[in-house]
Amino acid sequence: MIKDKRLFLFFIWLFVFINPGRSLAQNLDVDILKSINPRYPTSLYWRNTSNSAYYVAGAASFGTLIYGLASNNAAVKQNATETFINLGASVLVTQLIKISVNRTRPADRYPDEIFVNSPTHNQSFPSGHTSLAFATATTLSMQYKKWYVTIPAYAWASSVAYSRMYLGKHYPTDVLAGAAVGIGSAYAGRWFNQKLFKQYQKPKKYD
Repeated sequence: MIKDKRLFLFFIWLFVFINPGRSLAQNLDVDILKSINPRYPTSLYWRNTSNSAYYVAGAASFGTLIYGLASNNAAVKQNATETFINLGASVLVTQLIKISVNRTRPADRYPDEIFVNSPTHNQSFPSGHTSLAFATATTLSMQYKKWYVTIPAYAWASSVAYSRMYLGKHYPTDVLAGAAVGIGSAYAGRWFNQKLFKQYQKPKKYD
């Protein structure tokens, strides 16, 4: 178990803190992206898949909260709190890394090789859509622990990651780092949430 955690943390470090400007990695990044990104990335399917990262994350968090409050179910309300913590942590960490690394978007750096339908000029590394999607998928998988939740959740998150490359918005390392941030944020949020609720659920001592 300890080895698995160390390996997981190693991959987070590798994808999040690796220097994306190194020539070999950069060339491989661009070559892979060029093979995915078409000259006219106008597919509505991939655009809607990309946008679904926010819709699904919102539905998972607010939907769970509303149901928990309506049914007065303590377990569901705890899941809602955990979901908000996990997704919030993912967004915060992603933005901090974006500002720190300040990587140029691929279409801005390679305007004649990478094509976008609607230009985006903010930081590229890591992918915020991907981190949010994987934070959502990981949270749902940990909460429900059913294959029919886990498999579709990660398939959807992977589709969001692919859509960001198809649309020319991110390099492969951007989406890999985004996935690592999302998964890591979900696990960290689960740990924090368990500590938080354990603190409030301690049995009272009477004299």
